Amino acid sequence: MRPTGEELHARPARTPPRAAEGASVAARRPRAAWLLGPALVAGVAYLDPGNVASNMTAGARFGYLLVWVVVLGNTMAWLIQYLSAKLGVVTGRSLAETLGERLHRPWARRTYWLQAELVAMATDIAEVIGGAVALWLLFGVPLPVGGLVTGAVSLALLLVQQRRGARSFEFVVIALLALIAFGFAYGVFVAPPDPAGVIGGLVPRFEGADSVLLAASILGATIMPHAIYAHSALARDRFADASTPPPPIPPTATTDKTAPNTPNTPNTTTPSDPARIPRLLRATRWDVTIALAIAGTVNLAILLLAAANLAGVPGTDSLEGAYAALQSGLGAVVATLFAVGLLASGLASTAVGAYAGAEIMQGLLRVRVPLIARRFVTLAPAIAILGAGVDPTAALVLSQVVLSFGIPFALVPLVALTARADVLGRYRNRWWTTLGGVASAVFLIALNGMLLWLVLGGAPPGG
Repeated sequence: MRPTGEELHARPARTPPRAAEGASVAARRPRAAWLLGPALVAGVAYLDPGNVASNMTAGARFGYLLVWVVVLGNTMAWLIQYLSAKLGVVTGRSLAETLGERLHRPWARRTYWLQAELVAMATDIAEVIGGAVALWLLFGVPLPVGGLVTGAVSLALLLVQQRRGARSFEFVVIALLALIAFGFAYGVFVAPPDPAGVIGGLVPRFEGADSVLLAASILGATIMPHAIYAHSALARDRFADASTPPPPIPPTATTDKTAPNTPNTPNTTTPSDPARIPRLLRATRWDVTIALAIAGTVNLAILLLAAANLAGVPGTDSLEGAYAALQSGLGAVVATLFAVGLLASGLASTAVGAYAGAEIMQGLLRVRVPLIARRFVTLAPAIAILGAGVDPTAALVLSQVVLSFGIPFALVPLVALTARADVLGRYRNRWWTTLGGVASAVFLIALNGMLLWLVLGGAPPGG
């Protein structure tokens, strides 16, 4: 019997099975914009108070001389941060966890952790001091008290990450990132730099040991070791799907993404369905590009603001002196926005730094320390420096030099691991990617060697 017209009208339309499956996948698949975020959080490390102090001092003392260092550092940072995020996306493990699994001897893990922990503490010193200086400039808060306030706010941000998840943490940090960008970039539009000076600053050169010291400081503040550790962990936390058993990655040397799994696969896992990984990596490339474009532009703006308005002005190689000079030369609005950007920088970056420090300890020592206890341990050196009356800007710049010496210990293992088929399978680096990573590591190590030779060899400062 044929169905009546009413029965035909009431019967739901059949959807082809493939179309229904595609609609279901599309409904589950997040929009590309929703995949952005981890790099923007890690990118806050590129806009911490150490960056501000290094770039401001470089512009005030050497004008446009070190523009090329900022540009080169940002270019290298793109590759390095992408490799870090790729490790977290593909393996579902952070760099610290991966190293902790491969360093089998306890003494090797502890020694490696010690240098990484010292780097994390140097990072915390810069970030807490920057926040304290900003509170002093804006509200007259004593520096040690400002350091405690900065540490307390960073603890609150970490609690947001623990209790509300990675996405809520990202929203808060990205909001602070927007405030940082506006606060530091505004002055460049009020007092634009000299175009000829900017172009001349793109030519690589130094002028004495002090310029090398500042170049190492800029690179240490730009390519920060803790950002390398943090980004792989942020990508892992963001994209790991605990509800889906992770399948293995085939240890094949080919980059063909359709290669089948092999039975003799090492214990290397993906965060979820392998079909997601190419899309996540594409989103990660966009994420890193956006984050580094923002960070690079703001860092360059800080140096250009100082080069155009503070070069040769006495006392402007410190944050306090720069603030006073901006206030007298460009007005209270520019100076206040500069201090607000510095405060947002300290609050956001110290939270990311503490997150990285906790990840380093957990991954290498397999030990979890209560959040409050860890926060006070890493906060203590910064408070001691502030209480002792040490020049805050000098402490910031020197802390960035310490970070520069810590870069190879994070960068060399990262390049080596991401080039291995038994770690990333078919997503391992292509040869030119590995070459770029090796070239970055060699350049940074050579710069540090030059710095030691000039300073320990008795080269006159600035000569």
